[in-house]
Amino acid sequence: MNTTAAQQHEVLVLGAGYAGLSAAIQLAARTRKRGNLRVTLVNPYVNFTERLRLHMTATGQETAEMNIPELLDGTGAAFVRGWVTAVDAEAKTVRIDDDRVLRYDTLVYGLGSIADTVAVPGVDDHAYTLNSPEDAALFADRLTRLDGGTVVVGGGGLTGVEAAAEIAERHPELQVVLLGRQEPGASMHPKAKAYLDAALARLGVRVRSGVEVAKVLPDSVEFADGSGVPAAAVLWTSGTRVSPLAATAGLTVDERGRVVTDSALRSVSHPDVYAVGDAAAIRQGYGVMHGTCQGGMPTGVHAALSILRVLAGKEPKPFRFGYYHTPVSLGRNDAVVQFTHPDDSPRRLMLTGKRAAKYKETVTAAPWPTFARMKKMPASGAFWPHGGRYTRIRSAK
Repeated sequence: MNTTAAQQHEVLVLGAGYAGLSAAIQLAARTRKRGNLRVTLVNPYVNFTERLRLHMTATGQETAEMNIPELLDGTGAAFVRGWVTAVDAEAKTVRIDDDRVLRYDTLVYGLGSIADTVAVPGVDDHAYTLNSPEDAALFADRLTRLDGGTVVVGGGGLTGVEAAAEIAERHPELQVVLLGRQEPGASMHPKAKAYLDAALARLGVRVRSGVEVAKVLPDSVEFADGSGVPAAAVLWTSGTRVSPLAATAGLTVDERGRVVTDSALRSVSHPDVYAVGDAAAIRQGYGVMHGTCQGGMPTGVHAALSILRVLAGKEPKPFRFGYYHTPVSLGRNDAVVQFTHPDDSPRRLMLTGKRAAKYKETVTAAPWPTFARMKKMPASGAFWPHGGRYTRIRSAK
């Protein structure tokens, strides 16, 4: 029996990152033979942003382009290109590019996060980011126009480490300085951290930890103690922020603006809104999850399964997630992989060198076969990558 548009349940997915795309493909693939549910994915770019490879783009390396409509092909999901400019949680509408309005019955909020360029004066004006392939390409172009000098990477987290290593390897004529409040790899096991430190030293990266950046200037970075370092270019990877749209819409958010969810990933204030990936404050037994592809894809899958259970008149199951590893690139042929306990604390087990680099590449490439499997999967389960392996998640009917 054909179902009219008025009878269709409209599911709108905002953001085609790892989490949002997982939710859209999972949900659409499982319901493509039904006529009573329609999935629409909204994203400002037509190509998928491989955030795990942006440090490569930032050094001028070409990466494969993944077309989102092609990834959705065969699932029945629709794609709308545009920027989300407003969410009306009471009217259940989303405004796109200020000139289009889409209605929803269920919303999946997956707008992700970007580098925080507002907390430190001068960052927004004088620093580059890895917020998008376009931003990374701008930085790559800047590097090619430098004859020498110092490149500062602000932020000693894993994104900063990978970027600093890549820049130093690709541009040995430049001095790379990595700045951070903590030492690089501070959360790793001492042996893994020692390997990371040695790799950065071998590449010539100068590490300055325990510093507080007070200001970024056109040609330098100034510290809170009044000292500083010259900078021909600055790449900012310190801290993240999320879109204010959720807070503006009246959804309950945490101190960072992330949507606070219940155990099934529903907004605690608006149960018809599911939040996934970096945009969500998802509490587990060990605390609130931090944003990674490793955790983002499972949240998207679980949100899809929760939606289906609710539509079937059943209670959704609690989301449970444990971390497995922390793979860190150290150039193209080196890496360190820190295996972790479920709460993300380090185990003694690790991989280093070329084996670790191959492992990291396997993990980075894992979403694509995962999405393909989602599109062909049976109705009884779902797949996502977990440590380079595929874990099947059963969903009770």
